[in-house]
Amino acid sequence: MGIVFVIGTAGSGKSLFTASFAEWLKMSKQDVAIVNLDPGTLKLPYSPDVDIRNYVDVGNIMEDYGLGPNGALILAADLIADRIDTITQEIETTGADIILVDTPGQMELFAFRESGPYIVNELTKEPKALVYLFDAVFSLNPFNYVSNMFLSAAIYNRFFTPQLHLLSKIDLLQKEKIDQITNWSIDLDSLETSIDIYLKGSKRLFSRNMMQAISQLGLKFTLMPISSKTNDGLLDVNAYLERILVGGNKYTY
Repeated sequence: MGIVFVIGTAGSGKSLFTASFAEWLKMSKQDVAIVNLDPGTLKLPYSPDVDIRNYVDVGNIMEDYGLGPNGALILAADLIADRIDTITQEIETTGADIILVDTPGQMELFAFRESGPYIVNELTKEPKALVYLFDAVFSLNPFNYVSNMFLSAAIYNRFFTPQLHLLSKIDLLQKEKIDQITNWSIDLDSLETSIDIYLKGSKRLFSRNMMQAISQLGLKFTLMPISSKTNDGLLDVNAYLERILVGGNKYTY
């Protein structure tokens, strides 16, 4: 079994990617299960095999503890950690060979609380990987792109787990724009040139310094363009995850 956590900023397409990749895996005759780890979501583009809402209900938390929506979501993240053994047992009961975990829409609730790394570490002992989504439309601006680099570096620092970086929603952009963003992830000189062209003042200085700091840490964010609507790039995503999780083999024979 391998387990993949799907992470990204709100609106980056985590749930849609989870749904599309799961369907792609099923068409490839792979035994896959989906875990919804977002206790506050109202609608999902897939039917989860394991649903955290069966254990942690945000509405009940608000009523029982007298909290607002944000406070309830914060507490919910900690309550999920308390249920980790039960959730692990339910995941193992599915018998699936690859598990896709759709994390909360508000990334900070999962990534930047103590419960997040605990959940990743303790949710089964199987090989794990993280998929981090860069929203293509948001990343068009080099300032936003560097901000996403920073967030992705912070995610890596929190989990220290193999991390794949995807440029999502490429169906919304022209090819030259997709190529430009992808090239930024490969060639820092190209990114620096765009920073100098499109940004001014403190934004230019901040972006250049942040880019250089991340580079000095030895972190690379090579982007894999994907579309959850057209399935473009999912073959490459799967090949990368197979190498990380099962040594290049299929999850299911």
